[in-house]
Amino acid sequence: MDWASIFIHDTTWAFVLEILVRVTVMFVLIITFLRFTGKRGVRQLSIFELTIILSLGSIAGDPMFTEDLPIIQAVLIMSTVILLYRLCTWAMMKFQPFENLLEGKSLYIVEDGMLVLDKIKKGKMSHDEFFAEMRQQGVEHLGQVRTGLLETDGNFSVLLYPPEQTGYGMPLFPKQYQPVEQVESGVHYACMYCGYIEHITSPNQVCSRCQNNCKNWAKALNSQIVR
Repeated sequence: MDWASIFIHDTTWAFVLEILVRVTVMFVLIITFLRFTGKRGVRQLSIFELTIILSLGSIAGDPMFTEDLPIIQAVLIMSTVILLYRLCTWAMMKFQPFENLLEGKSLYIVEDGMLVLDKIKKGKMSHDEFFAEMRQQGVEHLGQVRTGLLETDGNFSVLLYPPEQTGYGMPLFPKQYQPVEQVESGVHYACMYCGYIEHITSPNQVCSRCQNNCKNWAKALNSQIVR
């Protein structure tokens, strides 16, 4: 094994200085690019913005160490990407269908304290991921949530019921989110699949809302949210 070939190969001091110049120029261009794209370029990224950032990495990376690639080509490519970005953001502001095509639509995950059935059936959400997001916002059960929305950038937006309007809901913490083995009279139970609240007579009762075959029920909670 030739360590000198692995680490140095045919690198000369002249090319080392050239790399320093190339990296400095491309670093300044990246900063300039992000300034031109505005604050949206540095927040949590949507699919469209992630495409721009990946393109930026490819544009900036090669000219930093490729000896026969002139920097002017990277400048031209980056300028073109900036222009395309500006045109796309302008078109998204003018035409809603175009914005939906590039960035998608926000998805309703919870409505009136229950999970939205069509999003579950289409596999557009994960229970575990959603529960984790809700717990991080201090939500203990779905009865506290009026509306839960999955935004296009991956963030969750939550509208809560006022404390006095809190109802029974499916628990979101692991210790409470457990299927019951015995049913108690007069107790509210939540379908562990869709969050529907019912008085059940058997732990194997089929949910009348989602017709879930798992037949799992957890004891519903109605505690008010603590801020």
